[in-house]
Amino acid sequence: MHKFKILKNEKGAFRIQFVYNSEVMVWSENYASKASAKNCIESIKKNAPDAAIVDLTKEETGSGYRFEIDEAKNGETFVRFRASNGEIMVRSETYSSKSSAKNCAESIKKNAPEAPTVDDAI
Repeated sequence: MHKFKILKNEKGAFRIQFVYNSEVMVWSENYASKASAKNCIESIKKNAPDAAIVDLTKEETGSGYRFEIDEAKNGETFVRFRASNGEIMVRSETYSSKSSAKNCAESIKKNAPEAPTVDDAI
């Protein structure tokens, strides 16, 4: 089952994860407030389904809300979801195959809108 999780670190900052079963697909930066973490989730739910997938390794470009497939320093690929203002909202682990990175983006597009949110930051 896909779900969003809100987590709180030892310093009191909040972050989100999008999880499939027990596997973390993407995670966010730290936010000062839980409200900001919740806003991130709502924005992904609303904007991910129609977001383009841009392959930066092929020098594709994009604007607005978009998934970007990019190459990591180790040569593997990863996905990030970028807001229309250019801010990175979430990113994934690295994948040895570009198709796995694309599958990650497609899964978020498909499953995020209906995914429940679990608040583990209580």
